[in-house]
Amino acid sequence: MKEYRSLTSVEKPDRESLTTAPKKVDRKASSLHESIYEAISDAVIEHRLKPGARLREDALAEVFGISRTGIRKVLQRLALEQLITLTPGKGATVARPSAEEAREIFEARRMIEGALMARLAARVTAVQLKELRAMAQQEQQALQGQEQSAAIKASAAFHGRLAELAGNQTLAQFVAQLCSRSSLILAVYGRSGDLGCDCNDHNRLVDLLGAGDKDGAAAFMQTHLHAIESSLSIDEAEDETPDLHDVFAVYQS
Repeated sequence: MKEYRSLTSVEKPDRESLTTAPKKVDRKASSLHESIYEAISDAVIEHRLKPGARLREDALAEVFGISRTGIRKVLQRLALEQLITLTPGKGATVARPSAEEAREIFEARRMIEGALMARLAARVTAVQLKELRAMAQQEQQALQGQEQSAAIKASAAFHGRLAELAGNQTLAQFVAQLCSRSSLILAVYGRSGDLGCDCNDHNRLVDLLGAGDKDGAAAFMQTHLHAIESSLSIDEAEDETPDLHDVFAVYQS
């Protein structure tokens, strides 16, 4: 039988070791969870995991080499961002936004982002304009390279940054959530190689912001988002159970 000894005063860990050791483990676990979150998110946006696809916890745990508890935490985060749906008794599936939901999301974006552009036009700085142009250029490069997932992410990041710069952090967080949901809608129902708008739209918007044209920037944002919504082609498809080893083959290599 294994014997356990009580720690002497010399052997007892000091207060610092007791507080720092768990933090190291937490950081490592957090980094792993983040990489798994990004892998699943990319697979959804790149359409390797289609709407309605079932995501079995045990299969994901095997693919990524972690516990089902760890996978469950990642799935809960994805569910909060509405990229997947968690149903009692059924488990996790990739979210399937409906036509009505898509319309509501873009309507909300037009209302909020349009108002934020009027606010931003009155306060944007030269440094911020330079940053926005760089982000728009990154999106164009992704489109030209036919990197659909990267282009969608770059577009969402651009819109999210616009909201942040407008100076209302509560609305900026809401816009970030709407952009995340819109990314799924674009990935699923958008045309391949196209984000549903002129690739120069973001540069034109930056021009209006730089000119301090509050009404013009607000109106252009609404037109821009309406064009994206109008480009969507929504078709219903049957649920499927994908081979998760094939989907995440790159992650495992």
